[in-house]
Amino acid sequence: MADNARAKRLADLIREVVAQKLQRGIKDPRLGSHVTITDTRVTGDLREATVFYTVYGDDEDRAAAAAGLESAKGVLRSAVGQAAGVKFTPTLAFVADALPDNARAIEDLLDKARLSDAKVREVSAGAEFAGGADPYRRPEDESDEETDGDAPA
Repeated sequence: MADNARAKRLADLIREVVAQKLQRGIKDPRLGSHVTITDTRVTGDLREATVFYTVYGDDEDRAAAAAGLESAKGVLRSAVGQAAGVKFTPTLAFVADALPDNARAIEDLLDKARLSDAKVREVSAGAEFAGGADPYRRPEDESDEETDGDAPA
């Protein structure tokens, strides 16, 4: 079992090598400049690596990039093996990163919250407090009420 620092260094190396190879070494038109490697994780035994990527474009571009990465997996693994110099080159698994979709969903939710806050502000613009501006009792208020309560009706 390798230590976490070694797995982290190998993951960083894999990310750099795969990104450089995609940029310069792979001539597949499906893997143009719109594929970005975002993160890489390696298992503790250094046998498997998961490479997370994003694709800027529509669903067709994402599907084409996924197919291109699967077809280039062998070339990319051999490039990682040459650069890493480890006894066993990890197998590569490519996973589309959900971060841009999650960020878009969060932005949509924040926009809805802003609209809801604006509506509440509009409704409460002319409203007054139900118990007055200061709803808390003060000691001088209590003494006034006691004297009012003692007076005969």
